[in-house]
Amino acid sequence: MKRVVIGLSGGVDSSVAAYRLLEEGYEVIGLFMQNWHDADVTLQGDCAYEEDRIMAELVARKLKIPFHIVDLSEVYMKRVVDYMFSEYEKGRTPNPDVLCNREIKFDAFLEEALKLGADYVATGHYCKKDTIVKDGKEIYKLIAGDDANKDQSYFLCQLSQEQLKKALFPIGDMQKPEVREIASKLELATAKRKDSQGICFVGKVDLPVFLQQKLEAKEGNVIKINKDFKKYSRYTKSDDLQVLSKAIKYHPLDGEIIGKHNGAHFYTIGQRKGLNIGGFEKPLFIISIDVERNIVYVGEGDDHLGLYRPALFISNSDIHWLRPDMEIGIGEEMDVMARIRYRQPLQKALIIRKEEGMYIRFAEMQRGITPGQFAAWYIGSDLIGSGTIM
Repeated sequence: MKRVVIGLSGGVDSSVAAYRLLEEGYEVIGLFMQNWHDADVTLQGDCAYEEDRIMAELVARKLKIPFHIVDLSEVYMKRVVDYMFSEYEKGRTPNPDVLCNREIKFDAFLEEALKLGADYVATGHYCKKDTIVKDGKEIYKLIAGDDANKDQSYFLCQLSQEQLKKALFPIGDMQKPEVREIASKLELATAKRKDSQGICFVGKVDLPVFLQQKLEAKEGNVIKINKDFKKYSRYTKSDDLQVLSKAIKYHPLDGEIIGKHNGAHFYTIGQRKGLNIGGFEKPLFIISIDVERNIVYVGEGDDHLGLYRPALFISNSDIHWLRPDMEIGIGEEMDVMARIRYRQPLQKALIIRKEEGMYIRFAEMQRGITPGQFAAWYIGSDLIGSGTIM
């Protein structure tokens, strides 16, 4: 009998995933990860990690499986939180959920699971895994979950073949309502529990307050850029990938000062809330941040051209092929479907490999391309690669 260690998070998805593994005949062990200790940064009323642990243990008792707890807070701080602080300080926006899966759930957690004799590790992600044989070698595929509203393959876009080899996703073929229904029938403690929100394993936080643990608040100007700003024409007049993929660099004299902020590194491109500046016909959106000058640039309305770009660039060091067998070489191109954030509908795109890195040219202009976030590309429902946006 194969032994599976499942990450019981205290949520309904991992709970039902554990049940399905038992139904499939696996020997199942529940393992709860303690990755955060500071409750002071979470918003009042948010479900804290203590409740997560209690819920996970109740599920394990109900399913009659062994339950263990492992403290990974030190490695989580080094690999995820410190990286977050570093990226925000540079004016980039990291994705802690993608990092958490690559560095914690399928690395540090996997190591702990192997100590318990695991043949596989399992999670409650809404995605699927398949295996094919190519040139006599097994290749593992990461496939989008059947529930289009809950597909979480994007969050696993940085996994390697070795990590995927050991992974199981028991609920990838299910719809969320089905998961809730099973949990209710089994009378699991997590059946009606809300899905977690916020930073992976930290919870829902006031991001500026969270970041102020290490990043200093510093007042600066908010500058509004008009829709007819002359530099936007380059996206329609040029066919140069380097031009199309670069965000526009604004100068303080390009617009008018309309307010103040408390630190450019606390904001991100596409953000609407948090500026607390009113008096305009349409909502204000952040279109650029300059951490060196400590300036936040905004545009009025979600149709503002400053929010849109037709292409993005990923440096060679940041290109990751989950399917190495499908990697393209310098000078080659591939038609794909791509996304630049979780739950974004897949977008028709062309990936183009150059000596300096990879470009993704979209069929339509994309809103809120954000440095530090991950772009992931698919062939059909098969996620084949990803990379950090420059």
